[in-house]
Amino acid sequence: MKSFKFIAMLVIIALFAAVPTAFAKSKVSIGIVLPTKDEPRWVQDEARFKDALKGTKYTTEILFSQGSSAKEKENVETLINKGIKVLIICPQDGDAAAAAAKAAKKAGIKVISYDRLITKTDAVDYYVTFDSIAVGAAQAKYLVDHAKGKGQPLYLYAGAASDNNAFLFFEGAWNVLQPKIKDGTFKIANSSEAVALKDKAKLTRKEMSKIIGQITTNWDPNEAKNKAQTHLTAAAADAKGNVLILAPNDGTARAIADVFASDKEITSYVVTGQDAEKASIQSIIDGKQSMTVFKDVRTLVKDAMGMAVNILDGKKPQTTGEYDNGKIKVKAKQTKVIVVDKKNVKKEIIDSGYYAAKDFKGL
Repeated sequence: MKSFKFIAMLVIIALFAAVPTAFAKSKVSIGIVLPTKDEPRWVQDEARFKDALKGTKYTTEILFSQGSSAKEKENVETLINKGIKVLIICPQDGDAAAAAAKAAKKAGIKVISYDRLITKTDAVDYYVTFDSIAVGAAQAKYLVDHAKGKGQPLYLYAGAASDNNAFLFFEGAWNVLQPKIKDGTFKIANSSEAVALKDKAKLTRKEMSKIIGQITTNWDPNEAKNKAQTHLTAAAADAKGNVLILAPNDGTARAIADVFASDKEITSYVVTGQDAEKASIQSIIDGKQSMTVFKDVRTLVKDAMGMAVNILDGKKPQTTGEYDNGKIKVKAKQTKVIVVDKKNVKKEIIDSGYYAAKDFKGL
């Protein structure tokens, strides 16, 4: 009798021990990995993702890689162990993220590359993105529309060379700027590589790499600030006055604008941005930043979550295009972008409910 009780107790203990493991394996439906908590853009995305699943039967967990591809892979492995069925990942480095994507794919998980493309792997199922070439083209068109006469100095800056989007943004911008550089409307002030290629309408990846190598900010405002200071220190008098600045995103735009505003030989400047960060919306209201390309994260998150839920429900997600990641052509869902400046900032940002009016001064 004692032996039977002892065996029964062991069985009960074993069952209870198994419960947490089984629960851990099934409690998270969708795993999300974002690049860093140190940039407002990704904290904003985190909040939108949390809102997007409210009222559904699915659960999610969001982890941050904090600028480390090693941490990113560790995050993916953590989520795999929690039994996720779909992984939404915005890579810190497109090439390096291939290992994390492969690990998820090997575990039978569908992989959605979010905002930035995971490159050189066939382990990516879908890509949800803003039309990055359209973003760069919109930034460049704004500069073209605000050009003053001939020979106007043009300063070029780009994102990180490790980010495929940086190349797409620059490609879109170059498509619009190059004819104006070639006809003498703009004079490139800070890139000898761009000057050497000024007559070429379409650039190869290698040619873009040469230019981006000179003008990269690595998406870091401090690096952007230092680079802008170096460029202005070296600039001749004819590279100052009324200038145009292609800045890749809002964080770098604000840093670069501060440097140009402090130079007494700069008469005026027009500077681009993207992401509609709160600080940049205030900067646009104040006349310090000229514009931002508003990529409504609510729509991007909705598209990503809609795709994930379709996969979980056994449905085929809808796509609108495809992107070559160096290994395969990845099916993509593209989200539209909106140019915002002082003229329409209230309508597009406040009236649309993206941010509250109380968060800003001088509206």
